[in-house]
Amino acid sequence: MKKYAVFAAASLTMCACGNKADTETAAEINDSTTPLHLLTPDYTTPYGALSADSVKADIDRVFGYISEVTPAKMTDGKVNQGTYRLTSYEWGVMYDALLDAAKITGDKRYADYVSDRIGFLAREADTYAGDLKDDGQMRQVKNPLTLDDAGAMSGAWMRAAMADTALDVKPYIERYWNVVETAPVHLADGTIARNRPHYEAVWLDDMFMALPSMAVRSQYANDPRQLDAAADIAAGFIKRMWMPEKGIFRHGYIEGASHQPSMAWGRANGWAILTLSQLLDYLPENHPRRAALLDTFRNHAAGLARLQGIDGFWHQLLDRPETYEETSATAIFAYALAHGINQGWLDPVTFGPVAQLAWEAVASKINAKGEVEGVCVGTGMGFDPAYYAYRPVSVKAAHGYGPAIWAGAEMIKLLNTMHPYMNDSAIHYYAIDPEADVPLFSLDSNGKATEVLH
Repeated sequence: MKKYAVFAAASLTMCACGNKADTETAAEINDSTTPLHLLTPDYTTPYGALSADSVKADIDRVFGYISEVTPAKMTDGKVNQGTYRLTSYEWGVMYDALLDAAKITGDKRYADYVSDRIGFLAREADTYAGDLKDDGQMRQVKNPLTLDDAGAMSGAWMRAAMADTALDVKPYIERYWNVVETAPVHLADGTIARNRPHYEAVWLDDMFMALPSMAVRSQYANDPRQLDAAADIAAGFIKRMWMPEKGIFRHGYIEGASHQPSMAWGRANGWAILTLSQLLDYLPENHPRRAALLDTFRNHAAGLARLQGIDGFWHQLLDRPETYEETSATAIFAYALAHGINQGWLDPVTFGPVAQLAWEAVASKINAKGEVEGVCVGTGMGFDPAYYAYRPVSVKAAHGYGPAIWAGAEMIKLLNTMHPYMNDSAIHYYAIDPEADVPLFSLDSNGKATEVLH
């Protein structure tokens, strides 16, 4: 494990002088006696050295909690009603996050959870003979109906099956996939829409509901046409939803409307940049859509960095700082920015500190039980700020748990490949270890630290 430099502000000592006046003079903190620029500010969110071990401890606390409250068992002939549903799209995010966390950390427990829960659902579905109206979770497995039922689950189950060949779940994967292919409303150019709350309404959320699973399908079924289609549909979303003057996405769009709403809901922007991240992971370098999608990813990252709050969070409406700080969006952005650096899409010097501050904000919302606080509940489409600003938050909102684990895992990868140091009391990321042992340093031509006198 890499050792990180930790610098403390200079401490002052009081000399044993002969009288009170001399003592007060010696103890005075001023520009002559003290490097004032190294005094430690009173940060709300932790700011400074960060270790991979501390991040792992945070995501383990979340994992321990979700493991306990989502048992794989039947109760009274139904899938056990744990705190969070094993079949929800939010838990599709959880399965994806845990599969990546297992790869990054080498902790087999994460992947075992995915195989255990998905295997349990498939085995019980094989023999289930009850009325699906009585068991909503079983209905989602045996008879998925909507993109919300099937999109995230389709991709997660395919990834799980590729990671664990002992999982016998192909029939259910195909049921999920059939819904992804047939259920959505499509506009003339293929962009996915819904007919609520208005006819041909485009939801930014649906980028995530469909496109990552299409990318995974291209690998799972060796069908590159799915990846091409996903990239084409992404272009349709971007054409309608991207607000270049703000560097972020709108949440909703009504096809044919003379004026479009501009509500920049945080979590929907999270789904958008997460989708771009996953498409870029699958698209080959020479794909005709890749360069444009990468440009959008980078522009979105830059727009988000400009809007990050002083304590590391993003707000419920990204461009309305009077709205509350929201944890699930902050976690998704922390993941996407760290992933972008790790994949070589983003400059670590610029975005490393942003990602770290975002992670520290998320970690501050993981309570002693492992619950994730400050998460907005499920949210539809609105055209006014009050709707978003007053959405409730709850530790029981499942949307924050997968993103928190995903963000933490990606931060561990970042911390194990980059070299974060405090320099002049600010977080800086270095590609080459500067090997600094002073709190203020310059770099020589080899990227090594040279002391700056102060």
